[in-house]
Amino acid sequence: MSLSLQPPPSSALSSSSIQGRRLSFSDGSRPSNLVICYKLPKQFPVIRASSGSSSSIDTGSGSELEAISTFSEIVPDTVIFDDFEKFPPTAATVSSSLLLGICGLPDTIFRNAVDMALADSECCKLENSELRLSCFSNKALVNVGGDLAKLVPGRVSTEVDARLAYDTHGIIRKVHDLLKLYNEIGVPPERLLFKIPSTWQGIEAARLLESEGIQTHLTFVYSFAQAAAAAQAGASVIQIFVGRIRDWARNHSGDPEVDAALKRGEDPGIALVTKTYNYIHKYGHKSKLMAAAVRNKQDLFSIVGVDYIIAPLKVLQSLKESATTPGDKYSFVRRLSPENAARYSFSKEELTKWDQLSLASAMGPAAVELLARGLDGYVNQARRVEELFGKIWPPPNV
Repeated sequence: MSLSLQPPPSSALSSSSIQGRRLSFSDGSRPSNLVICYKLPKQFPVIRASSGSSSSIDTGSGSELEAISTFSEIVPDTVIFDDFEKFPPTAATVSSSLLLGICGLPDTIFRNAVDMALADSECCKLENSELRLSCFSNKALVNVGGDLAKLVPGRVSTEVDARLAYDTHGIIRKVHDLLKLYNEIGVPPERLLFKIPSTWQGIEAARLLESEGIQTHLTFVYSFAQAAAAAQAGASVIQIFVGRIRDWARNHSGDPEVDAALKRGEDPGIALVTKTYNYIHKYGHKSKLMAAAVRNKQDLFSIVGVDYIIAPLKVLQSLKESATTPGDKYSFVRRLSPENAARYSFSKEELTKWDQLSLASAMGPAAVELLARGLDGYVNQARRVEELFGKIWPPPNV
């Protein structure tokens, strides 16, 4: 899944600095399919004050996409890089899934980054096969991340091995190892984030890493307890999967948080994003909030104002093709704002200082099941990468 990791829209790179350029590496080749994120062209509508607690937008003759992007950075999920003229690139993520995709496309420019990892002398001399394959994986992630850093002005997020999800010190060691490799190829820490699962051990690792000035991105957040604990830890980015929570609610019951949202007539995924945004802003946490697995226009309209929204390309294209005028019946309203957050009320239980026991007690079956499912997927992909590297090592030219 792609990841927008630029600062919010007001300080993002303007499209004029990218429009018309063809991105390429030193050998003249151009990137093709990869996971990457894009910043929308900046054409600011006029914001007019509303009588309520939100702001609405006079979009003139622009598109719905331009209107919504005034308040949130909106990025496509997975796209073809050649679409950069429509959605100028800002940041990217590198993961085991991306490595598998690169290995399946032998003509991609990123294949050289993988081959160089498999030819690394430090890794090759390791006699233990597990350590050698882990070394190859680290090198491949960083080599591809380094190439991506040359293509995008924003930050590159690097997936941390999900097999370490319940090992705080293991996560920290892995991040330090990756950071050292990035330093060796000249990518500075401020260009990087490290994507960590939101187990208690992952949240604690994020807290310790952030105290060192290392930026973290906590993923697989499916409950308010996880989100609040991540904010208290100072995570740079917190990611909530709106559609996955909704999918769970359609087929299950018995989760107090999900059931309470449904009883109020709210979508549980949207409700979690709203509550988390309000918590972050009301209590002054530094975290930026990312809404992922956004499935349709209404999802976007319901969370306008959140820092980042990741949505399918077909939804963004529909928004881009939908022209708006001052007389349109739909009024684009900022649903999430610091002003609204200041008025939001939290219970005493929700304002607890989260620790491992309270987090475990507060996570309902939805969060437990979805977290486990996400971890299983990441672990499976990491193992597939190592199995593949074991089959193709050494490369033909080594």
